Amino acid sequence: MTTALADLDISRELEPVAERHLDEHLRKAKAWHPHDNVPWDDGRNFAVMGGIDWEPEQSRLSEVARTAMVTNLLTEDNQPSYHREISESFAQDGVRGTSVGRWTAEENRHAIVMRDYLVCTRAVDPVALEQARMAHMTTGVAKPEKGPQFLRSVAYVALQELATRISHRNTGAACNEPVAERMLQRIAADENLHMIFYRNLSAALDLAPDEAMHAVTDIVTRFRMPGLTQPNFRRNAVVLAKNGSYDLRQHLDVVLRPVLRPWNVFERTDLSDEGERVRDEFGAYLDELAIKATCFEEQRDRAAARQANRAAVVL
Repeated sequence: MTTALADLDISRELEPVAERHLDEHLRKAKAWHPHDNVPWDDGRNFAVMGGIDWEPEQSRLSEVARTAMVTNLLTEDNQPSYHREISESFAQDGVRGTSVGRWTAEENRHAIVMRDYLVCTRAVDPVALEQARMAHMTTGVAKPEKGPQFLRSVAYVALQELATRISHRNTGAACNEPVAERMLQRIAADENLHMIFYRNLSAALDLAPDEAMHAVTDIVTRFRMPGLTQPNFRRNAVVLAKNGSYDLRQHLDVVLRPVLRPWNVFERTDLSDEGERVRDEFGAYLDELAIKATCFEEQRDRAAARQANRAAVVL
């Protein structure tokens, strides 16, 4: 049996499961429209049409909020790349093609509303934003490693969707602006439903437990946010981590563990010796990640204390 056939077999076996959960997703998904979430009265023309171009003082958002909004928007912008990669893993016939198409359409709606909000309210430099979009979409998404992709895609998207939900929710709080917060809560609700759909494809663990264990371990231990290829991503990620928008602790406790729990990764009894070995490797990685998260929190707390002391001295 070839690798491609193995992927296809698993995908076909999961067809009834995917169909049931897609129907559930469509029942729960609430219809909403980007134009209803943008304060159009705040808009005005730019210089080309007789107005004035963007200047930093026009933004009502903090630097952290602007960084988070742009990072999240550029991630949503890159949907064509994600669609291409996932559709190659899921195939385009039947419920698999429908689910990928629906997911892409809903994600694209997020990019529409966020860009309209940012440009209309002059929250960020629209020229810099467009340049970053062009650069990010031209680069595309990092190519996956060779090998079976269906199980890796399911594991990755389940984790990535929850991570994106947390990032949007925390960005809304950082904006300290009711329209932005409401808009991002709406987006986060979509991301949560996406996560549930992909997480529920965990029946793959019963079909191919060893292969699924390999896939989950590969994805978790090498996890990268989908926006990795966008300009200044690493620098921006550090800014967001330092300010609590998305950090290692949240990644471990609010993303990884909630997704892994329903999969019963550490309770399964149907793994081979090789599967057990991979699971042990996975458990050791999670323990190491917990240590790193604690170290980062301690460093962040010490830095905040030093900054507070300096501020007190100045006063």
